[in-house]
Amino acid sequence: MRTFYEPDEDEEFEAAKDLIVRRCAAWAAERGSRADEAVLAAALDSRHVSVDGRLAYWGRDQVRRFLCEYVPRHIIADQDVLERAPESLLTLLRHLADTGLLDPRGLDPDALPAAISEAAADYPDIVADPRRQSLAKYWTLLALDHGVDLEDQDALDRFQQDIDAGRVPCDHELLDELAIAQFLGEDQEDGRAFAQPPVALPPPAEVAEAAARSETVRRLTLLYEWADDQPLTAKGRLRAADARELAALLGVESPQMLLAWARTAGLVRVVKGRLRRIAKAAPLVRDPEALWRRAFERFFELGAEIGTGDSILSEWFDEIIPDVLNTLYGMPSPLPVARLQETVWLACQEKYLVEDDEHWRAGVDADLDAAFAALATLGAVELTHGIADALYSSDLRPSDDGDEPPPLPPEVCERLLVVLAEPGPLVHLTPLGTSATRARMLADGRDVPLLGELAGAPPAGLLGVLAQHYPEEEAAIELAGWLSAHDGDTEPLLQAVRDCPYRTRASAMLAVLAGAHPDGPALLTRLRHDRVIGPIAMTALVEEGRLSHDDLTADDQLAMLTEAMLALLEMGGPEAVHDQLATLPTPAAHELVQAVATSPHPAPTALTDFHTLIATPLLRPH
Repeated sequence: MRTFYEPDEDEEFEAAKDLIVRRCAAWAAERGSRADEAVLAAALDSRHVSVDGRLAYWGRDQVRRFLCEYVPRHIIADQDVLERAPESLLTLLRHLADTGLLDPRGLDPDALPAAISEAAADYPDIVADPRRQSLAKYWTLLALDHGVDLEDQDALDRFQQDIDAGRVPCDHELLDELAIAQFLGEDQEDGRAFAQPPVALPPPAEVAEAAARSETVRRLTLLYEWADDQPLTAKGRLRAADARELAALLGVESPQMLLAWARTAGLVRVVKGRLRRIAKAAPLVRDPEALWRRAFERFFELGAEIGTGDSILSEWFDEIIPDVLNTLYGMPSPLPVARLQETVWLACQEKYLVEDDEHWRAGVDADLDAAFAALATLGAVELTHGIADALYSSDLRPSDDGDEPPPLPPEVCERLLVVLAEPGPLVHLTPLGTSATRARMLADGRDVPLLGELAGAPPAGLLGVLAQHYPEEEAAIELAGWLSAHDGDTEPLLQAVRDCPYRTRASAMLAVLAGAHPDGPALLTRLRHDRVIGPIAMTALVEEGRLSHDDLTADDQLAMLTEAMLALLEMGGPEAVHDQLATLPTPAAHELVQAVATSPHPAPTALTDFHTLIATPLLRPH
């Protein structure tokens, strides 16, 4: 049972959501906790449509976004349900923590109540504000107020006719506000971002040393010291002699771009026609790493100052250049600039709807080169020259089976295949640039795994994250780090697998543990005889061909059959099980269900679900 689904995995997500909601509601009933199913489902929906899609990742931003944006915008429920949504959310998060599903990279379970209380302070006023709802919610509520059955298409059509004829009173001022919000995208959810690979970062001391070596940091520091009440012309520029003096001091042809950078970074300002340094920026200037990060953050505001300043790219600099750095993030080898130029030009064409004009294209290419040059001087990227890794041309030809079309238009692919066959400019992020780019993506709510960050994670959280978000090689590195921090003891990890009430998740946890552990094969063989893990281990051994059906006893075969049926129920819901049973003659189907229902399989929660949803309805006398 995963807690991450791609946007197009609708059926899989809905099955997982139904399972979590059902089990959370039962869990809450045993404890007397509030758990309105509409809120539980909506909380999972809000995370599924988010930029990262992690259902079990909850921090302060995610809590506030759900309560103060998603609920008022989308949820249609009784007033009591809406008013107590914070309580239901807390129940869900406590359930996720109790069952080992909560992502350990979010807030610690003990900190979640405070985060919810903080958001709940503003929640009553926000949820009562009709301007916070979506246009779709407004019309749905209006239809319900007029007694329209939302399941009856004829009734909906009649209601629409009444609206068109002006027979339904509407708040036109509110409708205008909601329509404007929808047009501006203010009521839209974030689009799913591409998953990023786990990366390693150097120790903090090395990051600080790299920042101190930055040529741009040196120049901004010199400019700050120089800008001591310098007079400006009527147009707000340095006098010619002062500009030459500053250019010589900084070692550049023109100081104009660095001046704009310093102003954007809050180092200097213009006061009554004179350039003055900002006294409050002195501590920042004395801290090279802090100054470097400020310069990096403000770089994306310099579109008009980079290169020619009048290309299409300069207009969309703050949107396109961060995407370029995100593309470079985590790449195993330097990326060819030619490929980036093609994708940036395509992005600019979408923004401006221009044809493939050579003049405009040349301006965009030049400004992208200028951006890379400025970032290289800052120390965020490194520029080299050579033949690009074959990785960057391998997807430009159609696949043999035709299932994977090239990611770029045919003419672009043809052009790149020629260009990439020859040496050319290459670019990659430096460790400092990787660190800063990661910080930006984290601030945007994206999933950007960091090798080593799970060393202190609880066992269930560690295995869950590795199973869903880490490639095999990086999972092995992260697991080794965790074991090193815990005296090499695998028993807590195995106990987490035993304790997991979701069998498909327990299977994934065991798979990643066995796959990343140096003694994985031997571990699986030993676990075949574990009372709880045994059915999962046997299934894995059979799938790997290291155990044949002839090696299994009748009890083993029943355990594996039960494991398979419980897994099917978790992944596909009751419908998937019924579809499978429908392929058998009725007596055989009933016999199979009876065998599973009475099996001594060590998964009480999953077996209870099977009894409730499958066995009892099917075997009940008619």
